Amino acid sequence: MKARTLLLSACALLALSCGRTLKDGDYTLTILSTNDVHGTWFDSTYVDGNVRKSLFAVNHYVDSVRTADGADHVVLIDAGDCLQGDNAAYYYNYVDTVTPHLFPRLVGFMKYDAVIVGNHDIETGHPVYDRVAEDLAKNGVDFLAANAIRNDNGKPYFKPYKIVKKGGLKVAILGYTNANMKAWLTEGLWSGMHFEPIVDVIQQDVDRIRAKERPDVMIVAMHSGTGTGDGSVLESEGLDAFRMVKGVDWVLSSHDHRYHVEANDSSGFLNSGSHSRYLAEGKMHLKVENHKVVSKTYEAKVIPVWAENADPQMRAHFQKDYEAVKAFTLKEVGVLNTDLWTRDAFRGMSDYINLIHTLGLGCKPARLSFAAPLTYNGHVESGVLVYNDLFTIYPFENQLFVVKMTGEEVQKYLECSYDKWINTMSGPDDHILKIEGRDDPRTGQTGWSFVNRSYNFDSAGGLNYTVDVTKPFGERVSISGLADGSAFDPAGEYDVAMTSYRASGGGGLMKETGIDTDRIDERVVERYPEIRNVLYDYLMANGSIDPEVIGNPAVIGSWKFVPENLAGPAMDRDMALLFKR
Repeated sequence: MKARTLLLSACALLALSCGRTLKDGDYTLTILSTNDVHGTWFDSTYVDGNVRKSLFAVNHYVDSVRTADGADHVVLIDAGDCLQGDNAAYYYNYVDTVTPHLFPRLVGFMKYDAVIVGNHDIETGHPVYDRVAEDLAKNGVDFLAANAIRNDNGKPYFKPYKIVKKGGLKVAILGYTNANMKAWLTEGLWSGMHFEPIVDVIQQDVDRIRAKERPDVMIVAMHSGTGTGDGSVLESEGLDAFRMVKGVDWVLSSHDHRYHVEANDSSGFLNSGSHSRYLAEGKMHLKVENHKVVSKTYEAKVIPVWAENADPQMRAHFQKDYEAVKAFTLKEVGVLNTDLWTRDAFRGMSDYINLIHTLGLGCKPARLSFAAPLTYNGHVESGVLVYNDLFTIYPFENQLFVVKMTGEEVQKYLECSYDKWINTMSGPDDHILKIEGRDDPRTGQTGWSFVNRSYNFDSAGGLNYTVDVTKPFGERVSISGLADGSAFDPAGEYDVAMTSYRASGGGGLMKETGIDTDRIDERVVERYPEIRNVLYDYLMANGSIDPEVIGNPAVIGSWKFVPENLAGPAMDRDMALLFKR
């Protein structure tokens, strides 16, 4: 465990006197939690007029709880990943950088008590999240992350905790961000700091705050997944903290987009899922005798959010901001001469993945490209493209890196990727895809879903190869040569285009290949802007996306699953199970 110092003196400005006397009686406190909102701020999708779940609808439920329980008895916290995932977030992050950022104004309107820093919030870069932290403070909301530590003085980069008074109770809110940041994001995005594992520091932090502030209620809110509670997953330490840390009343988790709530005799756990679909609610009852808390009870549940219940007053208040984002979103950027379906990428070569490979291979000095489908079942119709469509084609703010790899590493990387994707088939009735009969709340999939995350199903552009579904891991991928007709050399070196997420270790493919992503800077030969910007530049230069251009085998190469008489029918069956068609 590393030694460090919390900014107790700064947070003491918000603290109440430790010498107060707690009155005897019964107290009730309600904790409401959102997380992984991912830019679902407005209740409209800008283009088609459809109403969606949003913070506007969340506010309807928050107001109803405050009305029922008393506003002074409600704590409202967001557990992170709020600044990425939608046109509105992008617009106020990078386009309109003069107007006060919209997100702090939204959560100020909703009277949030605190917001936790998420990994996708860090992904926006210092200029964005530093500005947001300042704007949040102006709106009375703190941006918390006790384990994001400055390299120069060992103190937290963000505020570590906040003290609020609710219904006569002193409540401490301690925040943490995801400790696995370096596995996904290039260091330039979080320069000047590092991230400590939550379980390494949380107990000492809780003990310090309890000793200094003497709160009646202790809440730990973290942008970390629920996990399994066995300490095995660095990015998912929610249940680890819930089960091991003493002196905590509530643990708020996030990150994995799966709602999970539970309560026992001594504490409660809340994870609301993602994208404003649910609001997590915890309720605790305290009994005070002789000025001391003698008992506490805990209840936890999730509240479904209905899109049509959007708060009309909130909508009217932010209508001008909505119109600004809509105007940006509807800007025409080019023409698409084929429908794009991200799900086609699971079958093999597709126009969607061909486009991503074309973008990567167009970034010098790349000779090869790795790419995966980043939405599960996204669709863009042919016709005139507006900027909104670019968010469907590429929803994340990943940069494009060109990374040097050996031919042997390229081959092994592809073996690792397809091992997440497909099974080894022994007969015609086997599943070709690694799927199982379960729902997946992350994608909204019901019935059948992938065992592994499909955004890690990388194929290669610039190569000609086959993937034999009858062979075991390590023997499936057979590379016949490069797209330009030159020979593939396992001992040679190749410049490979990939996302900054992948180059930094996201998805684990680089690590499984044997590449140390902690030293990835030694291999990066070129860095390009966010891939959506690369796509925009492509459209500005070419005017259109044409299947014969992005599918040119002399540029992107070709690959397929073999033997086709076995793989083809199996793929048809599995895709019908996944997509019911």
